[in-house]
Amino acid sequence: MTLKEKIIESLQILGILKEPIDEKLNRPIESERFVVLDTETTGFDYENDRILCIGAITLQNGIINLQNAFEHYMDQEHFDKSSVQIHGIIRSDVLDHKSELQVLQMFLDYLGDSIIVAHHTKFDMTMINNALVRNGLAKITNRTLDTASLYKKTLIKSNLLQHKDHYTLDDLADKFDISKKDRHTAIGDAYITAIAFLKILKKLREKDALMLYHFFR
Repeated sequence: MTLKEKIIESLQILGILKEPIDEKLNRPIESERFVVLDTETTGFDYENDRILCIGAITLQNGIINLQNAFEHYMDQEHFDKSSVQIHGIIRSDVLDHKSELQVLQMFLDYLGDSIIVAHHTKFDMTMINNALVRNGLAKITNRTLDTASLYKKTLIKSNLLQHKDHYTLDDLADKFDISKKDRHTAIGDAYITAIAFLKILKKLREKDALMLYHFFR
């Protein structure tokens, strides 16, 4: 970062300068292509568990594009029967399994330079990036947004109200009256997340016009 950029960043932190350093962020959020994703995994251990399925859909200009959805299952090297109770995926369930490397390469092509949206993004991105490194590929560096964190920005701040520290996808589905018919499938959870994301943007937009730099400072 140059000296000029450091000075600008300091002014932004102090609230003196509102404009972003990166001109790419000086655009309405509606103009961007988002990839809303979810992963189903054998468990929550970043090192030992594996991704079973990646589900994703694109969103742009407030429109969810279901015709261009991404849903691919990976060969199961690791199996944990206790997690089957959550995602319902067993070894013999899906005929069209692909190797981990194949699915990852297909997902990278699908993702491009889009902004990633997920619920509790850290988990999904850590699992995906660990899989990429395991297959000799570079980690994803796209910008990310977490609907769990964004939802908190819509809540009224008051000492009279008690808010949770963590909000689940079920919490958001209940709050926004979103059907949970396909809950705990990768594509189903991606769809719920996409609708919740649009609802959150609508609430935030009531306060001000939304530009990318409102989310990435």
